[in-house]
Amino acid sequence: MRRGCIAVGEVRCDGCGRIIKHPERYLAIDEEGGTISRYCLDCCLKKGYVDYKEGKGEQIPTFFPGKY
Repeated sequence: MRRGCIAVGEVRCDGCGRIIKHPERYLAIDEEGGTISRYCLDCCLKKGYVDYKEGKGEQIPTFFPGKY
């Protein structure tokens, strides 16, 4: 299951190891085995987990492609 989140404290990206600070957005994915992987927006772009939608004349990144 995918969850789009906003960092409240400091969260570490499982892709690049970078600290995701408040109020950055990140994606939490439930992996097999019950673990949760957290990815920053840059890693999500590299892995193809981000899509863009049009809103108020600008491109807005979304973690849920096709659900807008």
